[in-house]
Amino acid sequence: MLPVYIDRADGAVLVDVDGNSYIDLGSGIAVTSIGHNVESVVDAVNDQMRHFAHTCFMVGPYEGYVAVCEKLNELTPGGHAKTSILLNSGAEAVENAIKVARHATGRQAVVVFDHAYHGRTNLTMALTAKNMPYKDGFGPFAPEVYRAPMSYPFRDPEGMSGEESAGRAIEVIEKQVGAANVACVLIEPIQGEGGFVVPAAGFLPAVASWCRDSEVLFVADEVQTGFCRTGDWFACENEGVVPDLVTTAKGIAGGLPLAGVTGRSELMGNVHTGGLGGTYSGNPVACAAALAVIRTMWDLDLGGEARRIGAVIEARLHGLQKQHPVIGDVRGRGAMQAIEFVKPGTTVADPATASAVAAACHAAGVVILTCGTWSNVIRLLPPLTIDDALLNEGLDVLAESVAAAVA
Repeated sequence: MLPVYIDRADGAVLVDVDGNSYIDLGSGIAVTSIGHNVESVVDAVNDQMRHFAHTCFMVGPYEGYVAVCEKLNELTPGGHAKTSILLNSGAEAVENAIKVARHATGRQAVVVFDHAYHGRTNLTMALTAKNMPYKDGFGPFAPEVYRAPMSYPFRDPEGMSGEESAGRAIEVIEKQVGAANVACVLIEPIQGEGGFVVPAAGFLPAVASWCRDSEVLFVADEVQTGFCRTGDWFACENEGVVPDLVTTAKGIAGGLPLAGVTGRSELMGNVHTGGLGGTYSGNPVACAAALAVIRTMWDLDLGGEARRIGAVIEARLHGLQKQHPVIGDVRGRGAMQAIEFVKPGTTVADPATASAVAAACHAAGVVILTCGTWSNVIRLLPPLTIDDALLNEGLDVLAESVAAAVA
């Protein structure tokens, strides 16, 4: 995306090989949530490297893996008995959650939603809604994947409640798939690549309730929303939703590849010995980083910081919306905020303006990201440790870039 090569980074600032500095409002797509070059993480990684870098947990287990799983069991929603496994990426976590769900239920069908993004492997491409660039020319895709309509308040009929939009989705599932055939419903509590779509209040609880009544597993993809990003440890907590299975990655390890699946112990334990795992899964160096990241999030109350940062961003974005009718919607939660560009007075997507704004921000030294089914959304994912001066400087550049793009 950027026509530069990064040489180093610190806090919320990237520096390229020519010495140019960039305010990072993307966090490597929600990965470096505690900032770059954090001393506690660097020390933990170096210390682990001095002990050992790899054994493969399935061959020679180690405490770091167990400790991360214990933290996931503790932090994810719900007080039930939980079991976790560690993996390498968000897509791998999603695939393993589906393996667990299919094995536990004896069913095959997986229900996902419009605008969803779950990864780039063959199965997760099938789960992902957007064709270009994620799926085009890469088929055939995995079977037994079905798509239901998502709650998208900006584009739904005016006044549609979360319960009504859930009813719309459930009707599609029951008519086109049949509840008795569904292993799991997989959903991002707030959609990421799909445009930071925040479902209407009541949507997630209603879908989760239907899952319980239908003996369908509810799987929350918290890869982008997890680890304090939305102001809670996990986005499902906002409405008290307790998933059967939760997938995590991105913000868990401060930039090192690590992911997890946490689920009800009776579901996870249903899988036969050796059915889940991988050579690099739960790498000890990544585990050491994750434990340091989680400690930092606790110590600095980064959930609270995410809420504070979100309030600052949201106020600025609503101010921009009042000035520029091309901004059709402002949405998000915590330090996960977005603006959707449309032709003024309509819901017709305007990807050209989004692209122009992003390019102007990049040229002015601010890293922002685009997303959305129509590529017309700009999303903001700053480190949760960013200071107010740097955040406001980045938002000033965004405001200037929007004004220039619509002039």
